[in-house]
Amino acid sequence: METTRTTTGTTARTSTGTTTRTLGRSGIEVSALGFGCWAIGGEWQDAHGQPLGWGKVDDEESVRAIRRALDLGVTFFDTADTYGAGHSERVLGRALGKRRDDVVVATKWGNVFDERTRTLTGADDTPAYARRALTASLTRLGTDHVDLHQLHLSDADPARAAELRDICEEFVREGLIRAYAWSTDDPARAAVFAAGEHCTAVQHAVNVLRDAPEMIALCEESGLASVNRSPLAMGLLTGKRRTGEALESGDIRSRPPAWLPGFDEGSGAAPDWLARVDALKDVLTSDGRTLAQGALGWLWARSPRTVPIPGFRSVAQAEQNAGALEKGPLTAGQLAEIDQILGR
Repeated sequence: METTRTTTGTTARTSTGTTTRTLGRSGIEVSALGFGCWAIGGEWQDAHGQPLGWGKVDDEESVRAIRRALDLGVTFFDTADTYGAGHSERVLGRALGKRRDDVVVATKWGNVFDERTRTLTGADDTPAYARRALTASLTRLGTDHVDLHQLHLSDADPARAAELRDICEEFVREGLIRAYAWSTDDPARAAVFAAGEHCTAVQHAVNVLRDAPEMIALCEESGLASVNRSPLAMGLLTGKRRTGEALESGDIRSRPPAWLPGFDEGSGAAPDWLARVDALKDVLTSDGRTLAQGALGWLWARSPRTVPIPGFRSVAQAEQNAGALEKGPLTAGQLAEIDQILGR
């Protein structure tokens, strides 16, 4: 296996594609592609009835998809205690079973929810709740430790976040977690966690339609992994969405909150976003890639720190996403062509 080293990270490569990356400064090796487990949590909502999931799911299909991903070399799974109000963690734990030690598991905390009614009820940024939430996650996942524990309150107060960073260091000393991160799109907040010895990543939104240069620069400068939320732009970069195509009522994209761009309430994908996808299609589908595989390849080419975590709900989706590993990153020329098309 050939290894390519840069000043910002180490990437193991096969003759055709990137297969593994190191998770920041932790030394933990993960597959270059992770799987995001938000969608497999199923339907859940906030106290006002706003859908927060991706619609109905088949738990048995989710289990099959996770196990298929494992067979295809995916070793990094990202979930959160609140996805499906605990359901995603339970499904992931069941699917992994005796193969738990073969993978790196990431979860998140900070939101408060009612597991019985599958309802988000609030948030709690206290250190005491951080411990209770971690204990509950370990139970649902059926494990004695979490590899990457992430604060899920993107706009938490930085001073409070410093306290939570310190409690995460306690969790590391106790063997309950191996490393920690903040899920936030604010580089200044991410830098607060980055000051901690065992902080190894930041999870943030980035994709070919929505770059995040300041956050990626922070990751490269601080030795953090850039764990990429929304790498397929909430499905826009799969090629399946069409203008005017309504989404089921339990899908968060049917009533998109302000932080979810690219979709219009009641009418599905926004026409201007789909136009940008169409403009990029020829480049992203080059070299035999699907559109989604090209979007993942853009992220790998964007920085040696990136680890995209696309969602999935079926074996077929798991197979297509995992297939991107063999295709690997786009070329520098393709990145430049994309920048020219998008005018950036």
